[in-house]
Amino acid sequence: MKLNRIPTIAITVIALALALPIAALADVSGTVTLTAGTALNLDTGATSSSGGDILWSGTTMTPQSNAAAFNIGPGGAAAFATYTQSLLSSLGSFFSKTAIPGATLPVGDIFAVKTNGGNYAKLLVTATSGTSISLQYQTFAGSGTPTGPTITQVLNNYGLVPAGFSNAGIAQGSLFIIKGSGLADPNAQAVLWQFKDGPLPTTSNGASVKVTVGSTTTVPAFYYAIAAQLALVLPSNTPLGTAQVTVTYNNQTSAPFSIQVVQSAMGFDAYYGTGSGLGVATNNLTGALYNYTNSIPPGTTVVLWGSGLGADPTRDTNYNTSNINQILGLSHIYIGGLDATIAYQGPSGYPGLNQVNITIPFGVATGCNVSLVGVTAAGVPTNFVTFPIGNGACSDPAFGTTGTLQQTLAGKATVNTGSVLVFHFVQPGTTAGTTQTTDLAEAVFQTVSGATFGSSSGSVSLGGCIVSETVGNGSASTATPMDPGTVTMTGPVGGTVTLAQLLASSGIYFAQLAAGAIPSTGGTFTFHGTGGTTAPIVGAFTAAVTLSNPLLNWTNSSAAATVTRSQGLGVSWTGGASGTYVVISGSSSATVAGQSVSGGYSCFAPQSAFQFTVPSYVLAILPAGSGNTTVSGFTNYQSFTAPNLDIGTAFGATQQTVNTIVN
Repeated sequence: MKLNRIPTIAITVIALALALPIAALADVSGTVTLTAGTALNLDTGATSSSGGDILWSGTTMTPQSNAAAFNIGPGGAAAFATYTQSLLSSLGSFFSKTAIPGATLPVGDIFAVKTNGGNYAKLLVTATSGTSISLQYQTFAGSGTPTGPTITQVLNNYGLVPAGFSNAGIAQGSLFIIKGSGLADPNAQAVLWQFKDGPLPTTSNGASVKVTVGSTTTVPAFYYAIAAQLALVLPSNTPLGTAQVTVTYNNQTSAPFSIQVVQSAMGFDAYYGTGSGLGVATNNLTGALYNYTNSIPPGTTVVLWGSGLGADPTRDTNYNTSNINQILGLSHIYIGGLDATIAYQGPSGYPGLNQVNITIPFGVATGCNVSLVGVTAAGVPTNFVTFPIGNGACSDPAFGTTGTLQQTLAGKATVNTGSVLVFHFVQPGTTAGTTQTTDLAEAVFQTVSGATFGSSSGSVSLGGCIVSETVGNGSASTATPMDPGTVTMTGPVGGTVTLAQLLASSGIYFAQLAAGAIPSTGGTFTFHGTGGTTAPIVGAFTAAVTLSNPLLNWTNSSAAATVTRSQGLGVSWTGGASGTYVVISGSSSATVAGQSVSGGYSCFAPQSAFQFTVPSYVLAILPAGSGNTTVSGFTNYQSFTAPNLDIGTAFGATQQTVNTIVN
């Protein structure tokens, strides 16, 4: 480890994780198209999948947090121009948190919003299409009295693991974020503190924070503060246990928000800031950042970045590279299921920012999304991230993925995607001890963001596992549907069927096949699309999926009836096609502190192994409760092309599912 290289690398990595696209807040105006599940922050003009001032569900427009709205009614552009700041503020008691039905928002309709920042905004509906709505808006900055600060989440800045899971919590000395509304000056931009100006401040843009455990209160220091998010370092002397966090801004203090202060809760940095998917790793000697076209060769020593190893009182507020001692928060780091050698873990020099130096094991599986997770001595995992392992551009032949393709699509603003698939499901029946079999054909055509595609947060290369941890209903999808025309599928049994759109304007087409349509001997299933007529369209296409003879069979399904998280889960199978892969997945849900939490995992194994053990550190993310376990035999992905499609994949699977009790 060379400490003289840390300052340059650390600044780069902090910027990746913390910098936010924020616009100036003087009379913000613009136009925007909201797809189903998209929120709009009228104080900044930013859109997201949650938060903001209003959320468009596809059928309703709902004020978020402390924001309120009022539907003025039809008027068009001419009337829209007449609504001034004073006129909007005079509407007073008409503002409410009641959702506005989409049916009352035709083209030309005008509605007003009082934002979480206390400002007034006017909006004009300029177009509607399916579940999308286009708006012209203007926000009069400084037009109202801000509401008090509201905290909605407190998370590790990198891991982003929500409360309610065994690997959640904020570690002493770690970098964490507070999400909410009205947290700081609504005109402030997200600018990282410059250490040339001294230590991290304990106030920023009018905001201050207190953390109280029992009779002890500590004051975190700021990296930045904006109205929707604060980034801070938790003082290392904060006592362990249940803490109450409060934010004070504009002489108003938020309601206390409960968190768990823990000794260690490491979160690794993910390139796209999602807490999962492509991770951030740099070469220990050169500082070069690895990516899909610059894979990590086995045997290389790399530096991982993140926060949460544990207390580091000499660096709570100051940059300091003296007195560097390791913080042994992790006992193991597994990459591709192999135990990597940890050369160093501890401070980077910057407050709250940790680095972990590891050597990639020889013999690790290569691929674009090889999983990595750290584990404490108590068996508690970090967040799961992935890395490209190999030489040059990475490759995952089973999934039809190369690093060049991944990097190219990740660099696009939007990616037009298509997939066709057939599934053979065997799952528990309505009567105990019985099963039911369902055969399905499906096609999905949607436009997603390049960042969503590039993060690969739901993907993992063979030999590894990936997890998901959600609270409530999770994040809403922001994909835009594409029109492929009429989609049909012809199989070896039962002739040709036509797929119907699952939900209006969803881009998902579906058909339940007749019993026996997918025989035990497999066969070839051919999809055809006529080409769409409503933009965005997919041109005419043909694609085929071939299932193996015989289909894959999970031979020890009874072993998953009860899963003990501290033990691994062994799975074995027969059948399937040589060269394909098997996915072992599981999930469970429970109510923790009054809210629903759901955890899930997926592990990918080569079919030729005929067995796989789900590690205990993967099972550890499951909440104790009820759920299910599934073993699926997948075909390799086959590519197909169609006009206006960036990537098309065809595949099939057989799935066997059992109910599971998680202890």
